[in-house]
Amino acid sequence: MSAAAAGTSKAAHGPDVASKKRKGPGALATAYLVIYNVVMTAGWLVIAVGLARAYLARGSYHGLYYSIEKPLKFFQTGAILEILHCAVGIVPSSVVLTGFQVMSRVFLTWAVTHSVREVQSEDSVLLFVTAWTVTEIIRYSFYTFSLLNHLPYLIKWARYTFFFVLYPMGVTGELLTIYAALPFVQKTGLYSVTLPNKYNFSFDYYTFLILVMFSYIPLFPQLYFHMIRQRKKVLGQVEDYSKVE
Repeated sequence: MSAAAAGTSKAAHGPDVASKKRKGPGALATAYLVIYNVVMTAGWLVIAVGLARAYLARGSYHGLYYSIEKPLKFFQTGAILEILHCAVGIVPSSVVLTGFQVMSRVFLTWAVTHSVREVQSEDSVLLFVTAWTVTEIIRYSFYTFSLLNHLPYLIKWARYTFFFVLYPMGVTGELLTIYAALPFVQKTGLYSVTLPNKYNFSFDYYTFLILVMFSYIPLFPQLYFHMIRQRKKVLGQVEDYSKVE
């Protein structure tokens, strides 16, 4: 589920709650991670500005995807480095979990939205792109300031609060986009392999996309409620203290 990467990944390019007691990365690795997160924050800001400028120029939100298509592909694909960060140990997160979360978004970006051009004008694409954009600006800012040991409470609060709206918004956009792609995939046989062939192997991409959609049913509630628990853990003590004051 690609939206999961927005809220549950500890692809933490900075110390998160679960890793505060762990030894952090060395000075060189920290410097690299700071640069990486600053670049990624800037990249998603470029996407946000591109969306806003295109909307103001056109006076309509229809077809805004085309105005940010290239930077979206570039920076979303750039998130693959997060898997490498986990693999080499400079980020204390699961390679498998991070890989699943990152690649699910890359899959939606390239194997659905890029490959099925007919869906690029769908409003559902703008829905998940907007959710991703806001989420990633907050997420990479969170990691950057955490690495610098100067995390503003507002960013922490936003990271563990905005998901209430952004996560369902992103999931809805993703599901509607995949659903919109199904007729075109079925008609063209995109990425499907039929028998007979020398490898004696068949693959139906249409059926695969349907299975991907069904996978959201068990995954979404688990990941959503996980973030709610994380919010209570991270922000609960601060909020309780404020009530006492």
